[in-house]
Amino acid sequence: MDRNFICLAFFLFTTFFFAQSHTVIGKWKTIDDETGKAIAVVEIFEIHGKMYGKVIEIFNVKRDQKKCEKCPGDDKNKPILGLTVIKGLTKEGNQYGNGKILDPKHGRLYKCTIGLESRDKLKVRGYIGISIIGRTQYWDRIKG
Repeated sequence: MDRNFICLAFFLFTTFFFAQSHTVIGKWKTIDDETGKAIAVVEIFEIHGKMYGKVIEIFNVKRDQKKCEKCPGDDKNKPILGLTVIKGLTKEGNQYGNGKILDPKHGRLYKCTIGLESRDKLKVRGYIGISIIGRTQYWDRIKG
């Protein structure tokens, strides 16, 4: 009986650990695709089966109080720190799509897909119209 319990506990622990490390949920360091520099930390989370991402840290101290002056709708003039930039992505096979991503720098809202390139690398694609017209960034998972 003890041996079965230990095996079951080990199986549940490894399943939980595997599931946690192979999900887009978590904290991600955003990397500027033009400069290669780290910009901010976005925390991706799930609400009612949809993925969202919120800016929780900005690395440039001069910009951490900046507002999204060019953003559309309800996001206009909101602080970038705390802003939800990934909005309503749904599962599509191995990635998420059918949602939007907000570029606070230019105040533009794009269609978006995200998916894991590896356990600790997230591919983020923002585009207009069709996916071929857009750009891709790779974000790094923050561990711990």
